[in-house]
Amino acid sequence: MGRRPPVEDQGDERLEVGPPKTAAAGLPAVAWSLRHARDQMGLARAARTLPKLNQVDGYDCPGCAWPEPERRHLAEFCENGVKAVANEATRRRVDRDFFARHTVGELREKSEHWLGQQGRLTEPMVKRAGSDHYEPIGWDDAFGLIASHLRALDAPDEAVFYTSGRTSNEAAFVYQLFVRAFGTNNLPDCSNLCHESSGAALTEMLGVGKGTVQLHDLEDTDLIFVVGQNPGTNHPRMLSTLERAKQNGARIITVNPLPEAGLLRFDNPQTATGLLGRGTPLTDRYLQIRLNGDLALFKALNAGLLQAEADAPGTVLDHEFLATRTAGFEAFAEAARRLDWDEVDAATGLTREEIAATLADVLRAKRIVVCWAMGLTQHRNAVDTIKEIVNFLLLRGNIGRPGAGVCPVRGHSNVQGDRTMGIYEKPSPAFLDALEREFGFTPPRDHGVDVVDAIRALRDGRAKVFMAVGGNFVGASPDTAATEAAMANAALTVQVSTKLNRSHGVVGREALILPTLSRPELDVQASGPQMVTVEDSMSLVHPSSGGLPPASEQLRSEVAILAGIAQATLGDRHGIDWAGFVDDYDRVRDHIANVVPGFEDFNRRLRTLGSFLLPNAARDGADELATETGRAQFAVTELEVLRVPPGRLLLQTIRSHDQYNTTIYGLDDRYRGIKQGRRVVFVHADDLAELGLADGEVVDLVSEWSDGVERRAEAFRTVAFPTARGCAAAYFPETNVLVPLDSTARTSNTPTSKSVVVRLEPARVPAPTGAPVAAQA
Repeated sequence: MGRRPPVEDQGDERLEVGPPKTAAAGLPAVAWSLRHARDQMGLARAARTLPKLNQVDGYDCPGCAWPEPERRHLAEFCENGVKAVANEATRRRVDRDFFARHTVGELREKSEHWLGQQGRLTEPMVKRAGSDHYEPIGWDDAFGLIASHLRALDAPDEAVFYTSGRTSNEAAFVYQLFVRAFGTNNLPDCSNLCHESSGAALTEMLGVGKGTVQLHDLEDTDLIFVVGQNPGTNHPRMLSTLERAKQNGARIITVNPLPEAGLLRFDNPQTATGLLGRGTPLTDRYLQIRLNGDLALFKALNAGLLQAEADAPGTVLDHEFLATRTAGFEAFAEAARRLDWDEVDAATGLTREEIAATLADVLRAKRIVVCWAMGLTQHRNAVDTIKEIVNFLLLRGNIGRPGAGVCPVRGHSNVQGDRTMGIYEKPSPAFLDALEREFGFTPPRDHGVDVVDAIRALRDGRAKVFMAVGGNFVGASPDTAATEAAMANAALTVQVSTKLNRSHGVVGREALILPTLSRPELDVQASGPQMVTVEDSMSLVHPSSGGLPPASEQLRSEVAILAGIAQATLGDRHGIDWAGFVDDYDRVRDHIANVVPGFEDFNRRLRTLGSFLLPNAARDGADELATETGRAQFAVTELEVLRVPPGRLLLQTIRSHDQYNTTIYGLDDRYRGIKQGRRVVFVHADDLAELGLADGEVVDLVSEWSDGVERRAEAFRTVAFPTARGCAAAYFPETNVLVPLDSTARTSNTPTSKSVVVRLEPARVPAPTGAPVAAQA
């Protein structure tokens, strides 16, 4: 099973490969931002749009969920934020003539980059059964088509309702209300693909699946671990926080198989020295760990802390904290002391001296924050790894005090808020009870499907209708061939979208595209202009109000679309005033205030405070946590070394600097030295030599999994790169085809996209004409 590259990605003789950069941002980031803004929006439109980005009276960035500081710059955004806004505020349009020119089959063969460059969707479109073209459809008819399919199902669980992290709190609440009033908890979301492992581990150990730090904690700490994360590309504004931490005396330890420019030096474009290329070195200690070795590293550090305490009793661990705030320490400690150091060596690829030096850094630090992203969460043992990090912090009381804690850095701008609003296939009984009290109907209690199980349900015919609010389900999901076959098996697929992506070309027998407003656009309803809210990665809730005229008069807001579908499907059932939600979003927020803890008096607080912090018992030092014991819970984890057969590599899927999730803004990865190409695989030069491959050779990537199915990503150029030995990296979504559907993290069921065993074979497709051009440094 494999997928040939789209035509425009084959024979890419324009590919240039140069040396990776050693610094991020600076004047080049300003120049690239201006270029993207000019090409997509025009400079005049950009000048009206960008000053409102991430401002108190403006709109929230549709990119990452990094918080805004209390004192905001006039330009409180990064290069990738500009790309995200320009992508949404583009002047390009996809209208009915476009769909008349292009069949669905043609769209299916286009790359994500090509699809995204076509522009904003402008009116509802339908693909009828048996047709290969989208054609216009009125909003009421579209709602009626969805309602007819839903009502025809044998059971509500035959429908799947997906959500991406860009959906506002208000839209997410209306969405989950409709889905549960319809009768199912089938509410998978993009968290299932990324930070589900974080939520599973933190909920079990701390009682809440969110981070426990604020920006000021990072800025005023002694030691920061940045593990499995590339903030220079994925969360660039985090670099400003790390810079302030460094200026205040913090040390930073980076744990990553790949050296990333943003963690080497940050050239802050808000400062003169940064613009001149004389920025702030960030990483004090770089641990080039082998993929999947993070659990072993933290087990080693924990064993080292226990030994240091044994050598100098009463001087290392926080015994009062352990006695009064935690449970399970003795069982954890007994298991930790049995650590097999040979297994640590094999798992991490680090020397004993590197780990000892890291332990010395830890012992010198009074306050520690550990940050991580998908480099940790997409492994078979991801949940155990995060548990071991929590163990590490608990040992010295680094949870629930200033300058210390866990910091899972989430990606999409409201992915955390969507979960808070109830977008979850396994809702708590307390949430469902509150929903029942507020609306007077009995929500379903059986758990629904997550992303992986949704694909299985569609594949097996147990689900017949699929709906997505935002995102790119087909592009983001694992095992591309299996996912595409599952989607094609649906009777109806519905996409609520701003722009085209692969999910509009891989569809069911009937398919709908429902175009919606973007974040920068003005949302006017019967009561006047509306605002929505989002929750950032550190649990701050704040408003977002766009000001641009909508890209088309036919666009509707997400709230209006979801309420319209609910009204058409449910009618007056349960007596819910769907139309009232659309007229005034304050009514939605009034219901949220009565259902979701922490949102009491929502509307007043929003208007008087502007933003507010949600409660977090672990962060706030509460006497009782929502765990089995009421205390922070130590965990006993097992170290399993992922051993790769000879002649194979361990692959992680990554983003380029010119993309956000599956949205591809351009074909460059500036920090890694790649220009005009994406089908590259980064491999250590010594590994290439051992495999008998040359730098620049065209190969196929073939994953190996226990089911014996061949999964192949074709025509990738090898790039000699200073990654960890035995490891490789390549961009998603192109390499999602290699990730088996059944290869998931224990407990969280997240696809294991960061530890895929692969072999490299000579390419089956013809090689590009000419070798890659060597770019200038």
